[in-house]
Amino acid sequence: MQIKPIIAALRHHKAGTLLIAMQIALTLAIVCNALFIIQQRLARLAQPSGIDEPHLLVVGNEWAGKPGADQIAALMAEDLATLRKIPGVANVYATNTYPLSDGGIAYGIGHTPDKLKPISSTAIYFADANALSTLGLKLAAGRNFHADEIGQIDRHGRVEPSVIIITSALARLLFPDGSAVGKVAYLSAKPSLIIGVVERMRTPWVDTGFAKWADYSTLVPYRQLEPITQYVLRTQPGQLEAVAHRVRADLYAANRMRVISPKDGVQTFAQVRQLAYGGDRGMAILMSGISMIMLAITGAGIVGLTSFWVGQRRKQIGVRRALGATQRDILSYFLTENLLIGLAGVTLGGLLAVVLNLWLMKQFEMERLAPGYVLLGVATLLLLGQGAVLAPALRASHVPPVEATRSV
Repeated sequence: MQIKPIIAALRHHKAGTLLIAMQIALTLAIVCNALFIIQQRLARLAQPSGIDEPHLLVVGNEWAGKPGADQIAALMAEDLATLRKIPGVANVYATNTYPLSDGGIAYGIGHTPDKLKPISSTAIYFADANALSTLGLKLAAGRNFHADEIGQIDRHGRVEPSVIIITSALARLLFPDGSAVGKVAYLSAKPSLIIGVVERMRTPWVDTGFAKWADYSTLVPYRQLEPITQYVLRTQPGQLEAVAHRVRADLYAANRMRVISPKDGVQTFAQVRQLAYGGDRGMAILMSGISMIMLAITGAGIVGLTSFWVGQRRKQIGVRRALGATQRDILSYFLTENLLIGLAGVTLGGLLAVVLNLWLMKQFEMERLAPGYVLLGVATLLLLGQGAVLAPALRASHVPPVEATRSV
C-alpha cells in the first residue's frame, strides 16, 4: 500500500491526528514512568530483612511513673524472665528498635574518631547475647557477644562500645580487601573491635533516602535503660498466634505499672512489614490505576476518532470499493493510517518519558528510567492502537460499493 495518499488524508484531519498523537505521547510518558515506579516499589516490598520474620513478635512497652535507671534494669530483667516462661517462646531480648520499625538512631562509622570523616552511616541496634538467636541472624564470621560484654546505657549515656557486630555489607564497605573481624572501627572517639559479622540485617528505615545504606547495621552490646523498651520474641514453629494472644496479659500480670498500646503494642512481623511498606504498596496500586485509566482513555479516543472518520468517509470508501478495492485493502488502509499516527505519538512520547524521568530524578531522587520500559511502553501503545482501530476498520471494510452512488 502506498503511504503518500494516507499522509495526504491525515493532513486534511490535522486536529484529530494531532490530538490522538499527543494523547499517545502523553500516555506513553506517564505509563513508562508509572511502570518503573511500580517495579521499584514492588522490589522494595520484596527486599529481605535478614531476620526470621515468620516467627518473630515485637512488644512495645512503656513504664509508668518515671522509674530510675536502676528500677528499669530490674523491671526489664523481670520482664525477660516472664516472657521466657510463656509456652511457645524460644528466645527474647530487649532493644531500642528492630528492622523496618521506622524508628531508631544512626551513627557515622569510619576508620578514625573524626566524626567529620565517616565512611558511612549505620543503624545502631542495642543487643545482648540472645539477640542473634532471637532474630535468626546468621554469623558469616567471628562470634556472638558474651554475657559479660553487655553494658547498660541511659538517655544521658554515650554509645562507646568496646566490641560490635556489623553486617556483611558494612564489613565489605569498611574493609574491601579483607576480613573485618578483629579490625577496629569508630562509632565514637573510642575504638570498637569488630568481633562478628552477620550476613544481613536491614536498617529500621525503608524510605528512599536511606536506600544507599539499607544493609549497613551495627549491633552494640547494650541494654537501654529507658522508660520505652522494645521486646523482640522468637516463637517456636506454629506458636506465633498463641504467644501473641497471651503476651500482653502475662506482662500485665507481672506488673501493671506499664502501657502496652492496644493498637500496635503487640505486633507480628508480618504486621510490621505491612505497616512499613504501606506507602510503597499504596503507590504501586495508585500507579497501576493511573496506567490502566490512561491506556483505556487512549484506546477509547482512537476508537472514537476512527469511527468518526469512517462515518465521514463512507462515500469515499464506497468509491474505492466500486473501483475494485477489496475489504482487505480498506482494512489495511485504516490500520496503516493508525500505525503512522501511533509511530508519531510514541516517538514524541519516548522523549517526554525521558524528560519526565529526569524531572522525577531531580525532585524525588528516583533512579534513571531503564530503556526497556520505554520499549515496552512503545510496543504496548502500538498494539493498543492497532487493537482499538480494528473494530472501526472492520466496519469500514464492509461498506458496500453502492455507497458511491448515494448523495452526501
